[in-house]
Amino acid sequence: MEYRALGNTGLVVSVLGFGAGHIGSPEMEDKTAGRLINEVIDMGINLIDTARSYGESERRIGNCLLHRRQEIIISTKLGYTFHDKPDWSFDATMGTVEDALKQLKTDYLDIVHLHSCDQWFLELGEATAALEKAKEQGKLRGIAYSGENEALSYAIDSGRFGSIQCSVNIFDQYALGEQIPKAIHMGMGIIAKRPLGNAVWNCPERPEGHGHAAYWDRFQKMQVHLRPEDWNECAVRYSAYTPGVASIIAGTTSTEHLKKNLEIIGKGPLDKDATALIREAFRISATNWTGII
Repeated sequence: MEYRALGNTGLVVSVLGFGAGHIGSPEMEDKTAGRLINEVIDMGINLIDTARSYGESERRIGNCLLHRRQEIIISTKLGYTFHDKPDWSFDATMGTVEDALKQLKTDYLDIVHLHSCDQWFLELGEATAALEKAKEQGKLRGIAYSGENEALSYAIDSGRFGSIQCSVNIFDQYALGEQIPKAIHMGMGIIAKRPLGNAVWNCPERPEGHGHAAYWDRFQKMQVHLRPEDWNECAVRYSAYTPGVASIIAGTTSTEHLKKNLEIIGKGPLDKDATALIREAFRISATNWTGII
């Protein structure tokens, strides 16, 4: 396993992180989720990324951490849906921090993201102030922002966040223009979500769902010609070796998929010609293509 510094946060994360959205499903049994989480940690993956909106995810992770807390870095995303408090208010954000601590059965959170918080609320500043207060109280180690486009630019420029999480994949390169270079310059950590672009090359026809459909449309327009069996490898290596990216988040219920992705990462970055081809295909095709939230 390769580990990288998450910018200047002081945290060191595995290049492959585990996206824990799938384990929040009510259809999954606690026993199955627990086994998967422990297998993930056994593989050397130390970054586990969850969110308040991922159903049972935080609770199930918490059930596994009584004896393994020091082996992992917990990343969660919050700021909304707390009793009758307005979303992104100081009280709602502090309340969701407290709830996350309880669900995860831990005294502190390693990375806490405001989860796709609109720019207007970032400018209002209550949610960010709440995270700053929670950090002062020792309840979290790193303040972060997860999102795209104008709100992401504002979060970076504000200087109040130590790291960011945004989409970085073959079909979603908007952040590579100005946002990620600026974040690197400022010493911010970068976690890449959706590294596989929802694997839309596996879809025989246009899929449903906002993100899936948008990526499928981009896939069709970009016309990057690869054999079907090469797409997964190309996508993983492209995202994992994007300059500045510390970790890519893979969401799955299969440790075999994670092991395969680790093998792919072990091959190193794509050659310069392949990377240039992907960048150019995006540049030529990207008519008003912004980051997909």
